[in-house]
Amino acid sequence: MKKILFETHHLYYWPNYLPVIEELKKRNGYLIEASMPVRSSKIEFNALKKMCNTLNIKFIESGSEINRIRKIKSEGYDVIIVGNVGQLNKLVNNNTIAVMVYHGIGLKQSYYNDIDDRINLRAVESSGRYKELRRLGHNNLVLTGFTKLDRLKTINKSEIKVVREKLDLSTNQKTVLFAPSFYPTSLELLYNEIKVLSKECNVIIKLHAFSWEQSRYKYQSKMYKKLSNENKSITLLDNNIYDIIPYYKLADLLISDISSTLFEFLPMDRPIIQASCFKLRFKHRIFNKRFIRKLDLTRLTNIDFSYKIDNPSDLLSRVFYALENPKEMADKRKIALVDYLYSFDGKASSRLIDSIEDYKN
Repeated sequence: MKKILFETHHLYYWPNYLPVIEELKKRNGYLIEASMPVRSSKIEFNALKKMCNTLNIKFIESGSEINRIRKIKSEGYDVIIVGNVGQLNKLVNNNTIAVMVYHGIGLKQSYYNDIDDRINLRAVESSGRYKELRRLGHNNLVLTGFTKLDRLKTINKSEIKVVREKLDLSTNQKTVLFAPSFYPTSLELLYNEIKVLSKECNVIIKLHAFSWEQSRYKYQSKMYKKLSNENKSITLLDNNIYDIIPYYKLADLLISDISSTLFEFLPMDRPIIQASCFKLRFKHRIFNKRFIRKLDLTRLTNIDFSYKIDNPSDLLSRVFYALENPKEMADKRKIALVDYLYSFDGKASSRLIDSIEDYKN
């Protein structure tokens, strides 16, 4: 029996892990456990613990972070799966296979910075990214596809129906999903446009977890909570709703900025609006090069499958045009799906587990 730990640094890593867990459960010989670092806030901790109980997965916890790390180390896991480097080196033993299933594939440079030599296997979501990492000298790579999106193939229709009924969406209106990043973000500058858009469309808003949890960004969730409360056609998803997959299924169009959702929505073959109107911090307005260095400019400039807006006032016309012409960019989306997500066949998790099983320490 192989022991596998899913080290869940944040709750929003869980959607990447869930298809891997589902695949592991189909195979024999795995004891699956999960854990989360100890923090002052217990909201994510309690939510993950509840999910683990539902899935019959043992949840590793302790009163302090030092004791939690000790407990994990003493368990001697055969495999530890992480979504970022975090405290990986403190958790693994010499014989542990350390696997990275990175939590995002957006437009930030962090994908290339959050790397450690102790990682034995790193799941890569596209051949282009695979080649770039190889060029940079990394050899611990597995071309899998993006595990999170396996659920687009497996999610139960009844689950989608339940979500739709809870949202109480108007059947006479199209549904728009707004999923911005936390920084740099378009959510402030698009605030009034989203309000106007809700007069013609159902609007579902999925904020990044940091917009709820980090003191620097909490104002964002407060802004949109107020907007949602005042507008019947706007639904702000609670922070405890960690899985965006059902809402991809419901949306006729996506609005985002530099979030991974730009790429994750591609399998739906529906229009995507990409906003480049950001309210930058003072230091990034003064020292703009510092901001630019945070972005993957090559990937950013190569995106040709979305309608791009630099000015908030352009949002409404772009949305309505895209909704009226949903297939206009279909060919580009089809090409981008292969370029950015490798093989969308629902088997990314299977390919990853095959690589773990074949790995020799």
